[in-house]
Amino acid sequence: MTAPHAAAPLGTGEDARHAWLDWLAGERRAARLTVAAYGADLAGFLGFLSRHLGGEANLAALAALRPADFRAWLAQRHADGLTAASRARELAAVRSFFRFLSRRHGVDNPAVRLIATPRATPPAPRALSEPDAAAVAAEIGEAADSAALAARDIALFTLLYGCGLRIAEALSLDVRDAPPPGGSEPLRVLGKGGKERLVPVLPAVRTALAAWLRFHPDRRPEAPLFLGARGGRLNPGVAQKVMRDFRRARLLPEHATPHALRHSFATHLLGAGADLRAIQDLLGHASLSTTQRYTAVDEAALLRVWRAAHPRAE
Repeated sequence: MTAPHAAAPLGTGEDARHAWLDWLAGERRAARLTVAAYGADLAGFLGFLSRHLGGEANLAALAALRPADFRAWLAQRHADGLTAASRARELAAVRSFFRFLSRRHGVDNPAVRLIATPRATPPAPRALSEPDAAAVAAEIGEAADSAALAARDIALFTLLYGCGLRIAEALSLDVRDAPPPGGSEPLRVLGKGGKERLVPVLPAVRTALAAWLRFHPDRRPEAPLFLGARGGRLNPGVAQKVMRDFRRARLLPEHATPHALRHSFATHLLGAGADLRAIQDLLGHASLSTTQRYTAVDEAALLRVWRAAHPRAE
């Protein structure tokens, strides 16, 4: 067996950077733009270390870096305005560099493996205005090809807005699951992870579902509640197209999707003063932190509720 080629000795962090870039381009055959981007990322990291450590980093200094040093660098990049995605890319470059040093030059620093990858904060949910959401629920059947399809579409989108369901949850319902008109029974919903929850059903939702069931061609309990044109369970893509066509016809915003009705359900409840934990239960969120994203949607409305309810608000 041929002995592995001994790596040339390195003096400074900059020497190591050039050796790493040569390895990326030569042995790993990385694209030219990738090599350039990684080289710039690592140059920025080494420049930070020069300021942070008070001098140019050599191999001994690189091996001695602590988790706090890496976190200080990421904090500085955050202060520079870099997004989480950009910081994650730079951290990936630094990790690759240290793997190279460990494998080719015996310079191992386990601290870099302890640093969590920056994650982007999910954007705040985008809800429809109350008039727009109400218009979707009440009028989306106007362009349907038949009275039956109009009743189906109104029932589906009234259910999405009135109960805050995910589109997959609504389309998985069977005829047996439909709450009877005039009753008070909650809707049993099977959510993510097979977790079941109970959702109260507004009279408007019961009425819309009852109107659709009068057209439903298959009243067996196990039959799908929402049917497609060929009699099978309605496809989510068809529901999304119905919403897309209605959105364009009524000049609604581009974020008006079936899922936006779920966001609207939560946002409008929160704006009316509903308890955040109650909204969590209604939406079926496993974590309250997921539900808390809605507090950023309408902070002004939340402040009005606080002023009206808190005894010391005056």
